[in-house]
Amino acid sequence: MTVHQNLIAGEWTGTNAAENINPSDTNEVVGLYAQASAEDAKAAISAAKAAFPAWSRSGIWERHVILKKAGDEIMARKDELGALLAREEGKTLPEAIGETIRASQIFEFFAGEALRLAGEVVPSVRPNIGVEITREPLGVIGIITPWNFPIAIPAWKIAPALCYGNTVVFKPADLVPGCSWAIADILHRAGLPKGVLNLVMGKGSVVGQAMLDSPEIAGITFTGSTGTGRRVATSSIEHNRKFQLEMGGKNPMVVLDDADLTVAVEAAANSGFFSTGQRCTASSRLIVTEGIHDKFVAALTEKLKTIVVDHAMKPGTHIGPVVDARQLQTDTDYIKIGKEEGAKLAFGGELISRDTPGFYLQPTLFTEATNQMRISREEIFGPVVSVIRVKDYDEALATANDTPFGLSAGIATTSLKHATHFKRNSEAGMVMVNLPTAGVDFHVPFGGRKGSSYGPREQGKYAAEFYTTVKTAYTLA
Repeated sequence: MTVHQNLIAGEWTGTNAAENINPSDTNEVVGLYAQASAEDAKAAISAAKAAFPAWSRSGIWERHVILKKAGDEIMARKDELGALLAREEGKTLPEAIGETIRASQIFEFFAGEALRLAGEVVPSVRPNIGVEITREPLGVIGIITPWNFPIAIPAWKIAPALCYGNTVVFKPADLVPGCSWAIADILHRAGLPKGVLNLVMGKGSVVGQAMLDSPEIAGITFTGSTGTGRRVATSSIEHNRKFQLEMGGKNPMVVLDDADLTVAVEAAANSGFFSTGQRCTASSRLIVTEGIHDKFVAALTEKLKTIVVDHAMKPGTHIGPVVDARQLQTDTDYIKIGKEEGAKLAFGGELISRDTPGFYLQPTLFTEATNQMRISREEIFGPVVSVIRVKDYDEALATANDTPFGLSAGIATTSLKHATHFKRNSEAGMVMVNLPTAGVDFHVPFGGRKGSSYGPREQGKYAAEFYTTVKTAYTLA
């Protein structure tokens, strides 16, 4: 089997490889992917630093063409790349293809942004002086991505980094190197100069640590666990570098008495269980008012009975496997904790067998939970959801906001009054009304508050806030 190598200074290198295992069928090796050393990471950083002067001054048309080529190729190969994503991460094939399309759209968007780079010319308060305000690239950007969106998240970090004239050292999650390698290969063949994008696959303790320790990285953008995010922040402060963090979530979905029951159940099921609950925007807390509580729980339970958990590539599968054995253990540990805390296991919670060996877990629904239980306060990152009964809207809002996280929040209601109030008073970066909390457009800002995020928003035109620095220049006429 061919070893997929790291890309450093425009050259493919590395023979020490690890297997990429399919969580839907642990007998299948998706591919062999090189494991970078700390020295490889240092070489990639040096290559990016050397390439920065020329790339930062490259023409906007050159950047546009390269990003457009990448987006076009990803779209043309959506079925192939979607299948790769489904095999390495466990996301269902239709969802994996959808994520691949989104990655293409992100590259298309930033190809356009490359042609829209602009500044301001303003008068000075002093006579005969002009003022220009421009945005310039930061320098070498370190990109560290998670395993749950193997192509979309790399795309929404790499595309703006390149668009605004930065060079990149990219470390994908060790569990899902395949889609990241494909992006690097596509951009390499699209014409990126040597050293502008460097791919270093491998363990975070080795490659990621080398990136954190380097004073030559001007900015790090990270998506992953809260604990690792704190380490990124600490190291970045030490090196006086810019950093951007997207971390955990414990997102609420409020269901009010006046909600359309069908809409509420569909939104809750999608938010909490699809993608195997492995989304930072998933709703793992369903906060339901008394009048609709019993009907909602009964309807959601019936919905869960119809959800098919199976091989990600199998037609008709709604939910694939958990990503790996470690995450599966985390999920089952929390199911045990929920029982011990006194929550009622209303549905699921069992490991299941399928035709192929994989990490299969039933969707799990707890009722009679409280907002003080660990299953209601700590991010599980699996298909485990708790229902919290509340008296009315005011208690629902207070409960929704009573969390150390603040990424996404939703409400199911037919009341314009309550919807408007919730949008204004929810302590989350993103708010959904009668929609799943998971699922955002590629051209609008993504990010949260409190322990979920730190730094400028990602995606859309707001990405410029992180990937550029502002310069103010004065000229005497």
